[in-house]
Formats: sequence, C-alpha cells, structure tokens
Amino acid sequence: MADTGIRLTDLLAALSMVTDLGLGQPSEHVLRSARIGMRLGDRLGLDDAQLATLFDVNLLTYVGCPVYGNEASELFGDDVDFRASTYDYDLASFPAMIFMLRRAGAGSTVFHRVRQAAAFAGTQGRGMVEQMANHCSAAGGLARRLGLDADVQAGIEQSYARWDGKGVPGDLAGDRLSLSARIAHVADAAEVLVRTGGLDDALEVLAARSGTHFDPQVVAAVQRDPAGLFEGIEADTRDALLDADPRDRPLLDDHELDRALEAIGDFCDLRCPFFAGHARGTAELVAGAASRLGLAPAEATLVRRAALIHDVGRFGVSGTVWDAPGPLSVSNQERMRMHVYYVERIFNRPEPLKRIGLLAATHHERMDGSGYHRGVGGAMLSMPARVLAAADAYHAMTQPRPHRGALDPAAAARELRSDGDAGRFDAGAVDAVLEAAGHAAGRSRAGGPAGLTAREGEVLGLLAQGLPNKAIARRLGISPKTVGNHVEHIYTKLDVTNRAGAALCAMEHGLVGQPGEPS
Repeated sequence: MADTGIRLTDLLAALSMVTDLGLGQPSEHVLRSARIGMRLGDRLGLDDAQLATLFDVNLLTYVGCPVYGNEASELFGDDVDFRASTYDYDLASFPAMIFMLRRAGAGSTVFHRVRQAAAFAGTQGRGMVEQMANHCSAAGGLARRLGLDADVQAGIEQSYARWDGKGVPGDLAGDRLSLSARIAHVADAAEVLVRTGGLDDALEVLAARSGTHFDPQVVAAVQRDPAGLFEGIEADTRDALLDADPRDRPLLDDHELDRALEAIGDFCDLRCPFFAGHARGTAELVAGAASRLGLAPAEATLVRRAALIHDVGRFGVSGTVWDAPGPLSVSNQERMRMHVYYVERIFNRPEPLKRIGLLAATHHERMDGSGYHRGVGGAMLSMPARVLAAADAYHAMTQPRPHRGALDPAAAARELRSDGDAGRFDAGAVDAVLEAAGHAAGRSRAGGPAGLTAREGEVLGLLAQGLPNKAIARRLGISPKTVGNHVEHIYTKLDVTNRAGAALCAMEHGLVGQPGEPS
C-alpha cells in the first residue's frame, strides 16, 4: 500500500490547532506549550520512552475541551471565550467559583442567568464536572483510534486532574497522575501566562498554584533558569517541535490515513450532539457519487478524505452560534462562516494534507458564486468540490438542527434539486449524490450548455486554454483516449467543428478556467 506523504505527527500538529481554536488562544499556542513541555521533560531527566509519551500528550492534552460546546455555552455563554478566561484562575479556588457564578448564563436573559447561577451553586458545579469527564473520555477515545499507546491515552484522559486531587477524575492525586500530564498542565498554563503577563507574573502564578493544581517538582523545573526555558519559543514553532519528536515516525499508508481521518471526523462531530455522524455520512455520499460520476481514483480518494474533515473548523466557533434556535445575526453569521477558513488553516502542512484541507474548505462554495468563504463558482470549482458541496448540503438537511427539524429524504432531495435547478449546485453532482443516497436517477447529468456533462465542461475549459489532449488527460487523471471521446461529444453537442469554435462557446458560458480548488 502506497505511502501518503503524511505522518501521524502531522495530524497531531493539525489537531493542536483545533485545540487552539477551542481554547480561544492564538494560533500555535499548543505547539509553543509542547516545546516548553519537552524542555521541562529534559530538565526532569525523562528517558526516550517517557519523552515520546510526553510529546503526544503535550499536543493532545486539551483537544477534548470543545466537545459538546453547546452544553458549555448553556452554562457559561460563549464557551470559547469562557475557556480563554479560565487561565486567570485556579479553578478549585473561591475566586474561580465567583467567576463562574458571574459567567453563568452569560449572553441570555436576566431570568435565565439567575436560574443558571442558582443551579450551578446548588449542584456545586456538578454539570461542569460531568462535562470535564466527557471531554476526557472523548480525547482518550480519539487517542486510541489514532493508534496512540495506553500511556498517551492515560495522560490525555487526565487533562482535568490536579496534583491536590480536586480535579477530574477525583480519585487521582499526587504522583498517581501521569507524569506527562503533570508536565503538560504546567507547560500549557506557562505559555499563556508568559505571553499575556510577562515572565515575572507567570512565575508568581505558577508558584502560587504549586502543590494545588501543579506538581511542585515540575514548577521547580520552571523556576530553574526560567528565561532559558522560554528563550526563542515563538520562532519556527511547528518545525522546531517536529524536530523534537523522539521518534522517527514512518509515513502513513492509505489505510492508516483513512482510519485516522475517520477518527478525526467522528471526533469533530462531538462539537454539538446534533452533528453526530455528519462527517462519515457526507463521506459515504461523496464516495458513492464519485463512483457514479466516474471520477479518477485519485480524485475520489481526495474528496472522500476532505469530506471526513470538512467541518473540523467548527471547534473555533462558539456553541452559542451552533445552538441558536433562530436566524443568526450578521455578526454571528460571520463567525459561523469562519469555520470554513479554519479548516483550511488547520490542515495546511505538509503538501498532501494541504490538498485535502483546500478541498475541504470548498464545501460551502456554490456554482453561482454565492457561497463562502472565497465566494468562487463555476469553472473555479472542480468536480470533487461540487460533489462535496452537494453531499454536505443533503446530509445536513436530513439531520435536525436547533433552528429546524430534520427533513425526510424525499424533502431533502427536492430541496437539493431545487438548488441545482437554480444554479447553486452542479446538476450532475446533485444527481450523483441523490443516487448515492438511494433516490431514483433523475435527469441526465448535465450541468453545462447544450447538455454538456460536468466532466465535458471541465474538458472544454482546458481545451479552450490550448491544452492538448495528453495534457488535459494528465490534469484530470484520465486517459488521452477518454479525453478524445469527450472532445468528440463536445463538438457534436455544441455543433462546432474545431477548437476555436469550442473555445468561443466555453468563454460565452464561463467555462474557461483551471479546474481545481481555489488557491
């Protein structure tokens, strides 16, 4: 089985950026924290095996925080903003309790805020403790599915544990906590405290929490030459961290990458309960549609992988937005639309992963240019992008959302076909997706002028640019003979006899442009 050009470490680095979003921290916060953690591991004399465990735990310790963000938003308002504010408090302290009582029901009516505050005080924050347990369980499950070992899983599942035993799970304290978790907790807080308050303030806070939240031995390692610990921590963060991986991890093969992306997609769907199964369901529709359209194997594989992770950027948008029961305000619409941009940023390296991320970020683009986040359309959208958009829309319609109930399959099919007829979706992609969903075949898959199929439209666009058949074949991943057959059909349908006539038709109908994801 072929190597994919992607290592597991690349996916862990991508997930660290998901955590940044969920914690409300700047990009590469987790990567910087992980570098601090690895330096602390060296200071504490960890051996190679312990450093290997620490490396993974550093990257994934808080990846579960954004899980069930709608529930956190119900308790504290904007869950992303809430998490960003928690670094100012020792969460087992009295000031933290006052902070959480003041945050209870933030952004809602006075009556709801009073009711939430009373419930929080009356249960002594039991709902928050349950959420923490959910976060830890979800993160541990993700680690298991990514093939990470038991020591890594244990460290990640202790993300809310404390040295004094007042965390989650409550039966863990002192050196019964994973050493990798104890280091990661200090490193995470230290990065934020140094960046926001400076080194002296950070050292003061860490000392105050030594023996309560934090392991005194780890805090002491920070206090030993603190300036050296943080020196150059902002420079070339990602590459420097990857160089610090104690293992030389091999490239993932196709099966390993697919399995990892499935795990990430399922994990992303835990953002809110009503998203459950969306990534996998969309991927299944995409795979079926790709087969019906005769996409080249490489294109079919790429779009299925993009479907699995297309909504990972949701972790960067507050649960208050996803859980809104009615129309979104203009500002919340803009916040919601950012999730598409985020997925492009999360999966931006190495190049094979970037290709998946770029395609994933087209899932809300529309043929008439009315989509987002780039607002491109027509010939700028490849057939895989068109299929992904149609599959995402159909599957989402069949799931309930806070502002509407789920459509039955027939109603969802009518809605998707209506959007196809209106020019928002490619008609051929719509038909292929609906056939993959079990609906009867509709019209002929013609999305272009004179009954051209979507593939013929792509061939015509490249033909009009002067590309010979062999070059078109290489670009689209099909054989030159197949291109020749398409060209004959195009000439017949357009009633032209040469390339010039075909090119004029292509320009008239806006088909000139390189197929592929927008760059």
